[in-house]
Amino acid sequence: MHGDTILLMTFVLALVAAFAGGLVARALRLPPLVGYLLGGLAVGPFTPGFIGDSQAMNQLSEVGVMFMMFGTGLHFSLKDLAQVKGIAVPGAIIQIALGTLAGYGLAQAFGWSAQAGIMLGLSVSIASTVVLIKNLTDEGLYQTRGGRIATGWLIVEDLATVLILVVLPVVFGPGEVEPAQLAGQIGVALAKTAAFVLLMLVVGSKALPWLLDHIERSCPRELFQLAVVVVALGTAMLASAAFDLSVALGAFLAGVVVSGDKLSHRIAAEAIPFQDLFSIIFFASVGMMVNPAILAAHLPELLALVALIMVGKWLINMMLGMAFSAGVETSLTIASGLSQIGEFSFIIGQTGMALGILSADQYSLILGGAVVSIALNTFVFKIAGPAAHAIHSRPGLARFYERHAKAPEPVACDMCGHVVVVGYGSAGESVVDALTRLDVSCLVVERDLETAEAAQAAGAHILVGDAANSEVLRHAHLDQARVLAIAMSHEHSAEKIASEARAANPDIKIVTRADTAAGVAALVEAGADEVVRPELEGGIELLRHTLIDLGYRPKQISGCVERLRESGYEALGETSRTKRIQAFERMVSTMSDIDIQWASVGEGAAGKSLAQLDVRGRTGAQAVALRRAGSVQPYVDPAAPLQAGDVLGLMGTVEQTEAAEHLLA
Repeated sequence: MHGDTILLMTFVLALVAAFAGGLVARALRLPPLVGYLLGGLAVGPFTPGFIGDSQAMNQLSEVGVMFMMFGTGLHFSLKDLAQVKGIAVPGAIIQIALGTLAGYGLAQAFGWSAQAGIMLGLSVSIASTVVLIKNLTDEGLYQTRGGRIATGWLIVEDLATVLILVVLPVVFGPGEVEPAQLAGQIGVALAKTAAFVLLMLVVGSKALPWLLDHIERSCPRELFQLAVVVVALGTAMLASAAFDLSVALGAFLAGVVVSGDKLSHRIAAEAIPFQDLFSIIFFASVGMMVNPAILAAHLPELLALVALIMVGKWLINMMLGMAFSAGVETSLTIASGLSQIGEFSFIIGQTGMALGILSADQYSLILGGAVVSIALNTFVFKIAGPAAHAIHSRPGLARFYERHAKAPEPVACDMCGHVVVVGYGSAGESVVDALTRLDVSCLVVERDLETAEAAQAAGAHILVGDAANSEVLRHAHLDQARVLAIAMSHEHSAEKIASEARAANPDIKIVTRADTAAGVAALVEAGADEVVRPELEGGIELLRHTLIDLGYRPKQISGCVERLRESGYEALGETSRTKRIQAFERMVSTMSDIDIQWASVGEGAAGKSLAQLDVRGRTGAQAVALRRAGSVQPYVDPAAPLQAGDVLGLMGTVEQTEAAEHLLA
């Protein structure tokens, strides 16, 4: 079979196998990444059936590496890192060092060479950002203090990986090198890296955003998409060709440079489909290199490696959490999230193979350890609760973790009949402002300290922390609260909050928001009494104003609005919100068909007053407002002369307002 045909078949079958594997992983509640790896394994050279061209797939996977690093750069945030730098920066550096030493020791026990041991240690020390964020999001922990520190921790690890990929080819390159010569080569490599970084920050930070802005304004969308791809891949190739650096570093810096542009969100949106597609190809190509027979033959080594990744790293991170006094829950979140290895471990392993340090069997062992740790990582989070309880039951041990940890701000113990508002964004601020004016006691739960202080300045009690963490909610006196208003936009976290609040106080009224009809149903199931869909309500108001401008009558508008709102809140059923809407509509319908209509004053009625025209006596309609020269007067003097072009607001039945409109015209 022709080589191009084999490549095409490999590409297509790898995608199909990855798709099938992703569906199976989702059904088993495993990360899709596991399914992509297993899909690649199914079409690899070590399993029966079609044998794909793994070498050609590896070349395509390089594009996946570039897009992954470009996406990492796009989401890189020095601001986020600065907020948690006290723990994330030293913690990540120490953990990389300890993880590398532990991996090196394990490799020596396996009988590997010293160089292979270093490669195993580096692979073990680097966790997967993709897996971390996925599991933090699923557990509602992404916005917690522990989630932010764990994310910042991996930002440092990502930066360290970039540096490792620069240094590895120099340190482990071909041939024997004297120490002085090695130091010189490392210096040259770092100088090239510094020059490229400087070029990107000084020239690229101006040229690339300008280019993308110009293309976005003057070219079709497909050219903008192509420009994003060219920026990502072109910068990566420039780093490799001109500076002899890794394509990963070039793509990462391209993402960092354009992340500060005003179009960064659109750039990310255009890059995500390519990033996702080629990332899947990357993981499938990695799976094609796994030899199940080797893993079975080295099962004791595989189990030992998995134990180091999941148990050893968990213990290392828990000890670091104790050393930095991060707090029990925060330390458990970090330790659970980092008890796995992933995409950067694959890249380091591939570099080791390319340098001739790792054999195919050794690389397969690293891959096997990664797949098992990714598959089981979600279950590590399940033991965080019992582990926290066990630590808190030993006050002496808990004090080591809580020495300098930020505890939730104390709330007045006598709070009763208050409203708990979760989130002090624009919606939460509006709620608190109105309730404060009505002298209703408010407690704001906000994870950002500066935002919480703004709520306190507005007159509300504050509780600093993430409400999705039940430990924080315990300090909100929900058992004494009247209403819980969840103003945050994260539906999954809102579900957890609603469920915890309903368990704490079965009688509390819970009001929250959702983005979709499915979100409404999920929140109602979690215990919410009333759910608001902001985008739907905005659409309803747009519809209302549009119909008013088109001249439709209030009763017709009311009917359209009612039908739209009922369809959008179908999951609420016969809740109090639906009943109030229906009661209001019934009240309107019983007002003897009273309608309000705006009517223009024509030339024939100009100069005459309402009294002279006897509008009310002749038609039965009552003039209740006057619009003249762009301003509206809520009272109409019956003796004042009307002017041509005046618009009168008339109240009455349809027949009465139509008769008055004809009279005034």
